[in-house]
Amino acid sequence: MIKMQDRMLELIDIINEADYNYHTLDCPTITDQEYDKYVRELIEIEEAHPDWIRPDSPTQHAGGKIIEGFEKVTHKIPMMSLSDVFSESEVIAFDERIKKEGITPEYMCELKIDGLSVSLLYEKGVLVRAATRGDGTTGEDITHNAKTIKVIPLKLKEPVDIEVRGEIFMNKKTLEELNKKRKEKGEPLLQNCRNAAAGSIRQLDSKIAAERKLDNFIYHLPNPLDYGIHTHAEAIDYMHKLGFKTNPNNRLVSSIEEVLEFIEEKGELRPKLPYDIDGVVIKVNSIDQQQRLGYTAKYPKWATAYKFPAEEVLTKLQDIIFTVGRTGQITPNAVLDPVIVAGSTISRATLHNEDYVIEKDLKIGDIVSIRKAGDVIPEVVERKLERRTGKERDFVMITECPMCHTKLVKREGQVDYYCPNDKCPARHIEGLIHFVSRDAMNIDGLGDRIMEDFYNFHFIGNIADIYSLKQHEQDLIRLEGYGDKSVKNLLEAIEKSKENSLERLVFALGIPHVGAKTAKILSSKFKTMENLENASFEELTSIPDVGDIIAQSVIDYFLNDHNKAIVEELKDLGLNMNYLGQEVEEKEEFAGKTFVLTGSLQIYTREEAQEKIESLGGKTADSVSKKTSVVIVGENPGSKYTKAQELGIEIWTEEDFKEKLGE
Repeated sequence: MIKMQDRMLELIDIINEADYNYHTLDCPTITDQEYDKYVRELIEIEEAHPDWIRPDSPTQHAGGKIIEGFEKVTHKIPMMSLSDVFSESEVIAFDERIKKEGITPEYMCELKIDGLSVSLLYEKGVLVRAATRGDGTTGEDITHNAKTIKVIPLKLKEPVDIEVRGEIFMNKKTLEELNKKRKEKGEPLLQNCRNAAAGSIRQLDSKIAAERKLDNFIYHLPNPLDYGIHTHAEAIDYMHKLGFKTNPNNRLVSSIEEVLEFIEEKGELRPKLPYDIDGVVIKVNSIDQQQRLGYTAKYPKWATAYKFPAEEVLTKLQDIIFTVGRTGQITPNAVLDPVIVAGSTISRATLHNEDYVIEKDLKIGDIVSIRKAGDVIPEVVERKLERRTGKERDFVMITECPMCHTKLVKREGQVDYYCPNDKCPARHIEGLIHFVSRDAMNIDGLGDRIMEDFYNFHFIGNIADIYSLKQHEQDLIRLEGYGDKSVKNLLEAIEKSKENSLERLVFALGIPHVGAKTAKILSSKFKTMENLENASFEELTSIPDVGDIIAQSVIDYFLNDHNKAIVEELKDLGLNMNYLGQEVEEKEEFAGKTFVLTGSLQIYTREEAQEKIESLGGKTADSVSKKTSVVIVGENPGSKYTKAQELGIEIWTEEDFKEKLGE
């Protein structure tokens, strides 16, 4: 009998060690067959002698215990939450507050796992209680479910009395597999990893929690001085040695600049992590300094949490309105309950065209998810079908221009509707705003609102009027918000824009389908406005990247008497009509290739690098794809560099680039 009990203890040690190596260290030391054999043997012994079952037995991970409800637990040391910051300036302000106390801190940077906080209590190295954070003072006993999580050790490597804190979470792949099974069974899908983890840990039946395959990281020792530990980094190491799973992405840094680098780096890494994170936790490393800084009523003063901008947020689609673009294109736009997305307040988002709205099945009154496409443009991702109440209204595409009430037309082969009225006031003002915009004539001081004001005050009625504003100088000075200096600067900026190279003017004219890059290609090819005006269809389509649609659009524009008169008037006003950019001298290393720039360039500005590439026959693009020929990397390159490596794309340093240029 003694021998069998000894064997049981031996099996417990073998299996617990194997669990630790496999789940925590990701380094299995025995085969699956051996593991299963040991587990079966242990179960047979425990079934024959249930009074021998120990709380640290690996069979207690399996689940199967059902409780009637969750008991309340009072934390011996309160589980305080952290203050949140949302911008670089707030992170810097946190650092400045600490330095004002005469402290030169080291910081531990940690990923903020999007899960459920947990406190684990051990007596003589054996898990006796797991509890949720609750309100920080009182939580709920979830021991029966915590025991089902393989990476939470039931027995530590040392027989210590200790309490540790961490985060229970669900991996993305686990959620994907779980939802696949739920879909097959016709069960509702779990919305995200955080909710799935929280819902799993609050199951009364631990068998359900066990099936959810939850994970855990431990990141905090509330009383390190009791163990002779004087830094947070030492506490993490100590907890790892005891058998807890800690996050390998932690980093100890010595300056706030390194903190900001960590935030940027992990923000880019975020989509590739196997689990969800919603920010970065920043902690003063020294425990003595932590005690000196102390606490507010709610938060420790020595730590804060930088929250990443929300990737997607929910809001209500209050209405769909229509705007008229400079070419007459009609665009439906979402009017939203204002919501903060990626650090800015969003109340409008383009819905592109009728087909887009129908494809997404949007109704007025829907709850929709919003994100910033490419972290810049607000985008409606989807409607939340489960949130519909029946009071929503169907989307109906308009048939008349909302400004001039002209009947809309739909051009053959296109999805967009257009207002065909050349004199439509909405088309007119959008064209004026485009003309002065940054990528066009780049007239500093003539923003959208100012252009609308000048249009409404009848100072500007057409493009030529922009260059006659000097006649209204005294009237402008008398306007609210203007003055001698601002008007003087504005008029100087208008005069300076006359010197722009031809490609800016070509783009500014608003020729349909001619973007900034195409304008540059056309200008560098034809050299003068007169040559472009007289270009034939064959001459235009012989240029790489200029297809039939663009060629016909250019020809149609210059066949229009009104457009030709505008160009002549601008010429008379003294605007440059010649291409002033670098001539394209094709070089083998650049000709016909597509380049992507990433990271901080030190030798050239980004604009200089792009100009040099284009002057040698190359093209530049914003994102890396299989069509990319070369990626040029500066300091601190981001995800574009990683993607280039994954795709096997040629990579140049800035020094390589300089050498290829022959400079």
